[in-house]
Amino acid sequence: MTRRPLISGNWKMNLNHYEAIQTVQKLSYLVPKETLETVDVSIHPPFTDIRSIQTVIESEDFDFHLGAQHCHWEESGAFTGEVSPAFLAKLNVVYVIVGHSERREIFGETDEMVNRKVAAIQAHGMVPIMCCGETLAEREAGETESKVLGQIETGLAGRTNDQIASLVIAYEPIWAIGTGKTATSDDAQAVCAAIRSKVRELTDEATADAVRIQYGGSVKAANATELMSQSDIDGALVGGASLDPDEFAKIVQFDT
Repeated sequence: MTRRPLISGNWKMNLNHYEAIQTVQKLSYLVPKETLETVDVSIHPPFTDIRSIQTVIESEDFDFHLGAQHCHWEESGAFTGEVSPAFLAKLNVVYVIVGHSERREIFGETDEMVNRKVAAIQAHGMVPIMCCGETLAEREAGETESKVLGQIETGLAGRTNDQIASLVIAYEPIWAIGTGKTATSDDAQAVCAAIRSKVRELTDEATADAVRIQYGGSVKAANATELMSQSDIDGALVGGASLDPDEFAKIVQFDT
């Protein structure tokens, strides 16, 4: 089965709304329209930039998908500083990152919280990009698969096969994020294949074949083609490199 690649730019806590507008406009000039006929591109700016980027994408008819980096699972309530999935849906957000390693490691987000967020995101018609990954200590102890597959099982609990088929899973080894280190393409493929096998175990063959799996962790133009050539890697969750329109455009055009 051919799965349409998804390249996602996670801008994290970078770029004010003026800078964000300039970045997405420059990216639009650098990525040929024919590339966007075969590759999906999502942009995940900080919350304060989302309305500005929505306006630019829609007014200038850019073929990029608007994304968010995080949300709460409740629609409303006394959750100071949090953002409702209902608010994001009103801004025509398409993809929402959930369970990013920085949310897990810095802010204590648990697998159970991730599961609730996945459900809330889908309830509002958006697509979760559900992240999973292991620490360096877990990797060196040979616990990569047990850690990652445990996150997958809990994160997907209660989802139907159709809901699982429509979401995105991002494997992002924690030790590779922002360090300049990247899993070899063979290592990344092995974990992504294990994730797909776990989905198959939890659901069925068709669901496992349909779900898109991204790799994230120091993805750059120099390694994007090799990573994307792997049979179970269907996209990239790009951090720092997505802040540079020239570099990100090259990643989006990985097969040219």
